Amino acid sequence: MKENPFILVVDDDPNIARLVQLYLEKDGFEVATASRGDDALALFRRNPPDLILLDVMLPGIDGMEVLKAIRRTSAIPVILLTARDETFDKVLGLELGADDYITKPFDAKELVARVRAVLRRTLGSEAGQEDMLSFPGLTISPGRYEVYYAGQRVEMPPKELELLAFLAAHPGQVFTREQLLEHVWGFDFVGDSSRTVDVHIKRLREKLPGREQFGWDLATVWGVGYKFDVKA
Repeated sequence: MKENPFILVVDDDPNIARLVQLYLEKDGFEVATASRGDDALALFRRNPPDLILLDVMLPGIDGMEVLKAIRRTSAIPVILLTARDETFDKVLGLELGADDYITKPFDAKELVARVRAVLRRTLGSEAGQEDMLSFPGLTISPGRYEVYYAGQRVEMPPKELELLAFLAAHPGQVFTREQLLEHVWGFDFVGDSSRTVDVHIKRLREKLPGREQFGWDLATVWGVGYKFDVKA
């Protein structure tokens, strides 16, 4: 992980934004803040950060719309902050490409730990680069967060790539949706986990068309879950 990652904190409560900024700066991060969704997008486009802490309820453009706009052009990690402990927010955020979520009120030290955990997965380190996963027509480099398919690089948000890499690292093994959510997202999720995983699988299939011709597939095991199926 780089020495001083740059974090953008987006929250319309100045007390929360200042508290988070102080804790992050104390831990060695560089921090910028925004209180509106439109201002956050302007900052993101002008100086892309390494990670965004994004409040769901924002004036101007709300957090979910900001996340949608970011995901159109970037796979930068995003952690959602929400005051509403509602399953709908969590599921929708994960489906839109959020890497994690934290419900207010939160412990500032836990928030810093979550930020570091996500950055370790997405930025990686030279000493901790994972081995490449190679199959006909497909190469996955989890450490570099790169996927090449049919000779072309495929852009994927972190969670899509991590889901693909996890399944490909265990060819032929069947995983339930709950197991995939726990392994890939890194926490137990109470809610409609099947919908979240299904959406990510659907997007992966759309980005890897014609994969059956290479002798592998992201296969559905009806009534159970999914597996990376390699043909004999």
